[in-house]
Amino acid sequence: MTAEPGRRRDSAATRAALLDAATELFAERGFARTTVRDIAAHAGVNQALLFRYFGSKDALYAAVMAGQGRELLEVEQPERLLETVLRRMLEKAPRPGDHLLFTALRSEGVDSAAAEIRKALGDDYIRALSALTDAEDGDLRAELVLAWVIGISMVRSTSAKEPLKSANTEEIIRLVLSAARTLLERTEEQALTEMER
Repeated sequence: MTAEPGRRRDSAATRAALLDAATELFAERGFARTTVRDIAAHAGVNQALLFRYFGSKDALYAAVMAGQGRELLEVEQPERLLETVLRRMLEKAPRPGDHLLFTALRSEGVDSAAAEIRKALGDDYIRALSALTDAEDGDLRAELVLAWVIGISMVRSTSAKEPLKSANTEEIIRLVLSAARTLLERTEEQALTEMER
């Protein structure tokens, strides 16, 4: 009776170790240069266990992407989500998981599983941001804001173009949030209704 719970704990620990190792290595090396053997060695387990728990490297990559993306959605209030995402994207030395998440959101898919996860994550972020407005086209507004933020991150990280490259992070955040509020604001009718209450 006591062996079964022990095996479950070992399975959970092994799965978590593989996810942690994969997160770190994918962020450092990218998908293509990270091997199953590397991940297993970093986790301190046999690589057969990676296939047992995840099925493939592609599926493990998708699991890492999903976990990192949803973690931020779970801990951050919608009103603070855009600022948090923007701040993490602009950090000079982003956390490994953040780097992987944002790389995934702005890149082509590795395979259909990873592409599906990326689409779902994008949809989750759009849903959270669109909750900030009651406009009929709230999803479009949220998608425009997310696309803009990802674009800012791409230009800043891959281009030497000034003034964005060396611009102060706080100033970028101030300007972006100010503009984003216009897209994600409550409609005038809603504001008037709330004032009359």
